[in-house]
Amino acid sequence: MRILQLIDSLRPGGAERMAVNYANALAKEIDGSFLCSTRIEGLLKKQLAPEVGYLFLNKKKILDLKAVWRLRKFVKENKIDLIQAHGSSWFMGVLLKISLPKLKLVWHDHYGARAEKDLRPGLLSIFSGYFDGIISVNPQLKEWAERRLHCSKVEFIPNFASFGGREPKDSNLQIREGFKIIHLANLKPPKDHLNLFKAFGKLSQVNTSVSLHLIGKEENNFYSRELRKFIKENGLEDKIYFYGEREEIINVLQEADLGVLSSSSEGLPVALLEYGFAGLPVVCTKVGECETVVGTAGVLVPPNDPEALFLALKSYVENEVERRKDSVAFQIRVFETYSEEQVLKQLLSFMRDLGSDHSE
Repeated sequence: MRILQLIDSLRPGGAERMAVNYANALAKEIDGSFLCSTRIEGLLKKQLAPEVGYLFLNKKKILDLKAVWRLRKFVKENKIDLIQAHGSSWFMGVLLKISLPKLKLVWHDHYGARAEKDLRPGLLSIFSGYFDGIISVNPQLKEWAERRLHCSKVEFIPNFASFGGREPKDSNLQIREGFKIIHLANLKPPKDHLNLFKAFGKLSQVNTSVSLHLIGKEENNFYSRELRKFIKENGLEDKIYFYGEREEIINVLQEADLGVLSSSSEGLPVALLEYGFAGLPVVCTKVGECETVVGTAGVLVPPNDPEALFLALKSYVENEVERRKDSVAFQIRVFETYSEEQVLKQLLSFMRDLGSDHSE
């Protein structure tokens, strides 16, 4: 079997990390593993294993026929059987499928809000008839796809965490002392940073040793400006630190004392799994698959509730025994349930059931 991961960019993000994780993991299990970034390259390109075949299309518009032709040529030359299209790259996958009908196309859906808000699929519904299979990262997305889309083979397959490559030297946190809380998420509305900032602001008033460390891409947009404004107005400039995108984050995570996610919606956040692999206790909102992932090995709070988030953070800051107990339990839980080995076994079973006709 020869599988190509299709993704729009290689900037650090949940879907992007999973595309790279799958490409690297499959390289050890199948005849050929490949990855194509359609629009933008990024830091995650450095994480690709040498065995992974790589193509960058530099796609400039929605219907870029030259890019489609280049991808078609790459698929034929490398005798690729199956395209695993992550997120919005499904459209490029459909164009390729139309051109090469024998090619198997699997759409991998990471967007939790799609199910939580029961979003109408629009064009996705029309073109879903070209999908040979759909992978959903939580059961709610699976149910949504079965109800809304035209594909008979839909499977819930959880994400998995994987740390690889070399750790850059500049990966350390900016401060060494005190209690360090880390938040791994790009700065965009579904991650609800303001919810976290309100909770953290209250926490910093009762415990002056705490600091908050944000890792994720920041755009110069209204959302980011509002966050910066809140920090300034509440005197949190020396308590909240921005790090931007990071190629590798394992060293950063291991220097922190607590991992947090304050999202208003999620699928199955890779960040949560990475917290577990790094041995961090976690506080997160009860959205998407978070409750299933954490179980009783962490603290879950309702979304959009800064008071509940504050109390959860405070409980861990003040109780080292409970914090250490839960961090060990959560790490074991993640290793046993969301390991590369377990997830790949499920993925390959699903893929093989679809068949593996060549695209030639």
